[in-house]
Amino acid sequence: MRVFSSIDELRHTLDALKRQGRTVGLVPTMGYLHAGHMELVSRARAENDIVVVSIFVNPLQFGPAEDLSKYPRDLERDAAMLKQAGVNFLFSPGVEDMYPRPMLTVVDVPDLGHELEGAVRPGHFAGVATVVNKLFNIVQPQTAYFGEKDYQQVVIIKRMVDDLAVPVRVISVPTVRDGDGLALSSRNVYLSAEERRAAAIVPQTLDEAERLVADGLTDAKELEAKLMEFLGREPLAKPEVVAVRDASTLEPVGSIEEPVVVALFVRFGSTRLLDNRVVRSNRIAGVIGGKGQPGRGVTK
Repeated sequence: MRVFSSIDELRHTLDALKRQGRTVGLVPTMGYLHAGHMELVSRARAENDIVVVSIFVNPLQFGPAEDLSKYPRDLERDAAMLKQAGVNFLFSPGVEDMYPRPMLTVVDVPDLGHELEGAVRPGHFAGVATVVNKLFNIVQPQTAYFGEKDYQQVVIIKRMVDDLAVPVRVISVPTVRDGDGLALSSRNVYLSAEERRAAAIVPQTLDEAERLVADGLTDAKELEAKLMEFLGREPLAKPEVVAVRDASTLEPVGSIEEPVVVALFVRFGSTRLLDNRVVRSNRIAGVIGGKGQPGRGVTK
C-alpha cells in the first residue's frame, strides 16, 4: 500500500493506472477506522481494480462548538488495517494540502442539508458536500462507497452527483452494528461505560418504530411522538432529532404510504449518536433499497 499526502502525486499515479484501463473505487473516511469502514473497503475491493481510501478530518464540517480538535485519530493503526485489507492507496492529506488557502467556494444542497441533522449542525452538510466533491475531483473514481448509518449524507451526496453530473457511482453499504445493535461509529469511543450501556436505547427505538409501523401505525407525527416517549425510558438519552421522513426525498410526510426513514439524533453526555432505519407498512410491496433510496446496492 502506498501512502500519499500530495494531491498532484496521487493524481499522477492514478492517471497512469487509468490509462491501463484499471477501475478505481474510493472510500472517503475521517479515520479512526472500525468494522463499518472495513465493510466499505471490502465492497470496494470486490468491485474495483484499485481501491483508494482517504483519511481526512475535514474542518469545514465541524461547527465552532464541535469536537474537531478532539476527534479521535490514529493514522498508524488505520494504515495497518488498510494494508491488511488489501487497499492500494491511502490518501492522507493535511489541512494545508486540501485547503492551501481559505476556501471561497462551497458546495451546498440546502433543501436537504438544512433539515434533520443539518438543523442542529448548521453548515455541516455544506462542509461534507464540499470536501466530498473535492475528493471526487482529486481521485476521479468510477465508484465511491458510503455507509447507510449516515443516511442523510448519502442522500445529499447522491443528489449532488446527479445535479452536477459528476461521473461517479455512489454505492451505499448497510450499517454495521455491535452485538447490542448500536451502530458502529468513531464517536462511540467518547461514551463512558454507563453511556455506552444506555446507548442501546437508540437501536431499540428503531426496532420499536419498525414494530409500530408493521402493526399498522401510519400517522407520522404519532409515530414520532411514540418514539420520543420510548426514548424517554432512558434518562441519559437526550433526543435532538426524532423524525419520520420520506425515504427518497427526506421531506416530511403525514401518512406512511411510501417507505420512510426514521432518523434519530440522540445525545448522551457530550456525545451525539446518529442512527436511522428505513421502514414500510405491510401494505407497501417491494424491498427496502428501491429506486431513489440509499438502500442496499443502490447507485446514483
